[in-house]
Amino acid sequence: MCPVALTDTVSISYTATLENGEVFEKVPASKPIHLSIGSGRVLKAVEASLLGMNPGESRTVHIQPEDAFGPHHDTLVHDIKRSVFDGKLDPKPGMILSLAVERDGKSEQVPAMVLAVNSEKVSVDYNHPLAGKVLTYTVTLHAIAT
Repeated sequence: MCPVALTDTVSISYTATLENGEVFEKVPASKPIHLSIGSGRVLKAVEASLLGMNPGESRTVHIQPEDAFGPHHDTLVHDIKRSVFDGKLDPKPGMILSLAVERDGKSEQVPAMVLAVNSEKVSVDYNHPLAGKVLTYTVTLHAIAT
């Protein structure tokens, strides 16, 4: 059988970890996913790592922030007056909120993670939770569709 090529559909499993070893996503070998190379279902760097692999092979790839979810931008960390949330919800660190922001004259709902809360303000981060992080994927190729 030929190794994975650009137009193939493959069956893979993987474990994705942060630099500290924390697993943030796992697709077990017992329930592999099927994807077409180039579909964008997984990060481009993960798809690229599959090229040339044969079924049964595993590969580990380290992905820099610019090839994953981008750098962490300090300008996307904001403080919001605590009173904005009064009577609506009690924000806690780690919560993901859907907040309205103005973009190009239109109001849009975007996710933000609560970083800290005190009696005066709520600090939120509009960056993707994995922004600025080096990611490691250990991928196993199970099959190439024929």
